[in-house]
Amino acid sequence: MIVNFSIQNYGSIKDTICLSFEATNSKDLEEYYVIPVELSNGKSIRLLKLGLIYGANASGKTTILKSLNFLRRTILKPLDKKDSKFNFEPFLLDNTSSSQPTSFALEFIQNKVKYLYEIQLTKYAVISEKLYIYNPSKSLVYERATNLEKQLTSISLGNKISLKKEFLNSLEANTLWNNTVLGGFQKTNIDFNELHEVTRWFKDNLLPIITPKTNLFSYISSRIETKEINKNNVVSLLKKADFNISDILIEETTRILNQDVLRQLFLLSDIKNEEDTLDETKKTYPVKEKRILLQHHIGNDSYSLKYEQESAGTQRYYQFCGLLDLLIRKNKILPIDEVESSLHPDLLKYFLLTFLTNSKHSQLILTTHFREFLLEKDIFRNDMIWFTERKEDSSTDLYSLDDFNTSVIRNTSSVYNAYKIGKLGATPNLGDYYIELEE
Repeated sequence: MIVNFSIQNYGSIKDTICLSFEATNSKDLEEYYVIPVELSNGKSIRLLKLGLIYGANASGKTTILKSLNFLRRTILKPLDKKDSKFNFEPFLLDNTSSSQPTSFALEFIQNKVKYLYEIQLTKYAVISEKLYIYNPSKSLVYERATNLEKQLTSISLGNKISLKKEFLNSLEANTLWNNTVLGGFQKTNIDFNELHEVTRWFKDNLLPIITPKTNLFSYISSRIETKEINKNNVVSLLKKADFNISDILIEETTRILNQDVLRQLFLLSDIKNEEDTLDETKKTYPVKEKRILLQHHIGNDSYSLKYEQESAGTQRYYQFCGLLDLLIRKNKILPIDEVESSLHPDLLKYFLLTFLTNSKHSQLILTTHFREFLLEKDIFRNDMIWFTERKEDSSTDLYSLDDFNTSVIRNTSSVYNAYKIGKLGATPNLGDYYIELEE
């Protein structure tokens, strides 16, 4: 689980901002929102299951999710060439930030142990990197420095870490100047428990970002087939959400590639002459395909529709039900951008409440424009609501609803109305409707 995530000089984010999942002392909706985590050092921490980020378009809320996804990808998919560049931009709307490093700090829990990972990088290289472990107190696992002139990595270990010299040399050799140490570690067979635990957390627990353009169909359907996602649970969740679906069917079909497709494929392959190509295209090539059918039970009869024939809302919630099964049964962290995309407001609310009621170890990080959720103060806590706003220098500011004192938000106040009229910021500053166009 994530404890805190800090970002500096990434995209629209200039100065350091921090998204925190540490619950305040409030006991509101404790059983639904707060997970008490017992740590191996005897301490405990209360973490929130949900972070909901509001903000105007271009205010930077999506950038927060993208930065976490960038960090995940940087660790799990290290660049394989020294001259490869990282695919991101620092803050570009001033004269200094583009020449400054980008920084991330991520505090998280893995197997009851708390870790702190810090990294500084440019588009060309990882400048510095540190990993700390709290077991029982905070201690250094490793510190990495990069010689930018020689493009070489050096790694020093903490006092409590024991590693053979040849293993450390191997780790340094496999960590290119534009790789993280965690990325370099994945290229080796070194037995290094702390690095193994941390890389496993990024791979198994932190899921990639989901955007409105993400098609989760293949991801969910393949995992239903392999039983990583429980099909019966997905059907049950669809039924509870008032979709008249009684089963999910996986049907295998065979399609024959037509001659035009075959001809193009053989022309693209290493064929010696046109005669060979024509010869090959006389053959038939069956291709096996799998398709998903959603079975509807109406009266005493059952009807099956192809997934593609269902509405966009049904398709989206089928995908979300697969995610719910993962989130409820396992330990996952999932960032979703514009979570309300293709979902009815009541269905989105149902999705969130189902997650909060049933999940025990997972977290959701969501961006949204769904203001109506703020109408019902009895279903949210102030510390899980966040806002992004553009500052005067066009950089992103991030703050929590819990930051406002009682003069702005009282216990009986309507958060929805306060947000709607701009009392909390994070809304677009729109002009009037009259415009003058040049001829």
